[in-house]
Amino acid sequence: MARGKTHIVKHRRRRKGETDYRLRFSVLKSGKPRLVIRKSSNNTTCQIIKYDSNGDKVIASADSRNLKGFGWTGHCGNVPAAYLTGMLCGTAAKKANVNKAVTDIGLYTSVKGSRLYSALKGVNDAGIQVPHSEEVLPQKERLEGKHTTNSEKAAKEFSAAKENIISGKPVKKAETKTTAKKETKPKTDKNKRPI
Repeated sequence: MARGKTHIVKHRRRRKGETDYRLRFSVLKSGKPRLVIRKSSNNTTCQIIKYDSNGDKVIASADSRNLKGFGWTGHCGNVPAAYLTGMLCGTAAKKANVNKAVTDIGLYTSVKGSRLYSALKGVNDAGIQVPHSEEVLPQKERLEGKHTTNSEKAAKEFSAAKENIISGKPVKKAETKTTAKKETKPKTDKNKRPI
């Protein structure tokens, strides 16, 4: 409630509860690029973002839907997919000469072993130094998908996708079968009179 003659309106993103500017400022003070991790029920997104006074610049980005190009056929909203997405983002960041970053999980609650920290582990394993505590990272069995019902298949698919990401070689799409063309009768001009 406004009291007094002057009332300062807060930033729109703060009013809507979308940005914690105090936390954002404390992350920006480090001077390092931010590792921004966001998730939905079916997707995980990782970005390395550098602050610029004219607007933040995305240096590297990866989405769990990109994993299908590296041989991943599983669900894109689980712990192994988040790890592989982080690794994909980390390899892209290494190519852009980024070696260090600071984690930015936004307004998500910090939960030990969650997809957010799975993606962080992937970025870290790709060679980007991100400060973290080993206690928050998921167990190796969960990262590789060994906790799932079809654990052997998931573990093989995980290791194959991981190797493809490390080598930087996307999987070639299977060639689609060409369907035989139906023979069509030549078109005749209706206005033309027979001779």
